[in-house]
Amino acid sequence: MRSVQIYVVLPPQLLLLDLAGPLEVLRRANHVQRGVQFEVRYVGVAASMRTSIGVMLTDIEPLPETLPAGAMVVVAGSADQAMGDWGGGPARSQKKSASEAARLKKKNAGEAAIVAWLRAKIRPGHKLITICSGALLAGRAGLLDGRACTTHYSCCGELAKLAPKAKVLENRLYVQDGECYSSAGITAGIDLMLYVVSQLTDEAAALAVARYLVVYMRRSGADPQLSPWLEGRNHIHPAVHRVQDAMISRPAESWTLSKLARVGGASNRHLSRLFHQHAGMSITDYRNRLRVALAGELLSQTQLDMESVAERAGFGSTRQLRRAWSRLHKTAPRLARG
Repeated sequence: MRSVQIYVVLPPQLLLLDLAGPLEVLRRANHVQRGVQFEVRYVGVAASMRTSIGVMLTDIEPLPETLPAGAMVVVAGSADQAMGDWGGGPARSQKKSASEAARLKKKNAGEAAIVAWLRAKIRPGHKLITICSGALLAGRAGLLDGRACTTHYSCCGELAKLAPKAKVLENRLYVQDGECYSSAGITAGIDLMLYVVSQLTDEAAALAVARYLVVYMRRSGADPQLSPWLEGRNHIHPAVHRVQDAMISRPAESWTLSKLARVGGASNRHLSRLFHQHAGMSITDYRNRLRVALAGELLSQTQLDMESVAERAGFGSTRQLRRAWSRLHKTAPRLARG
């Protein structure tokens, strides 16, 4: 089992969902697969802090002096106001004004310390992941210079001013540019972490995590089309997901309707109806899409001849491969060669 060290940087007045959502993805990923273990440490400028919803976090470690090679640094976002900061009426206005000034001073000092730490410690080989407004801290540290990135829609203009050398992209769920990953607002951090899990483990593990969280894996706004490995998965029917998991794990296998019905625990006719209803396509269409996707990967990543590609992808002949390919692509399979 490979271990990935995760350092989650908690800014003052942490927006709690920026932490809880993505980290639940990693927690569940540790349960659904055994190839990679995500080991998480929570670090910040204070041992405890009040979060956006008023709950306190404790046992926060100091910002480390060094980061191991291959470490992943996750920078969460913060909230302008915490729950309970609003209201109170005129009688409390003077006290609130003083406490607000003190809070803001403390927040600014904490953010400045994090920016200095990021600038000093992040090196090539480290993955940097920013959630929501966490990108502002990375931008101030100069870590987004020359990079495509995104953040919460309300922060895009501020990020562009803080990091004028960065390419700030709006209307994106998340963006990857090399070792730098950034997500848009709040729940998009879940989408980004599912994407990271799919890279470090596999698509099946990420899909299992998404189903557990009752979310669906969405494409990045930069992607021209949905990955064929993710198509037809925007549903929560367990029998259909079991069938899809089996087919994804072994797309070249000779999957008969009867065999798949046993996997799904349904009759042949009932499974066909369920699959079309929830996946939006027939079982045959889904199988062919998976096999064409596998063939495309083999063509781009190996030097296998076309006959070997067709066989490994589950097609009976190159003619069958080309026929299935032509239904999904305008160009010939040979042009998929890397």
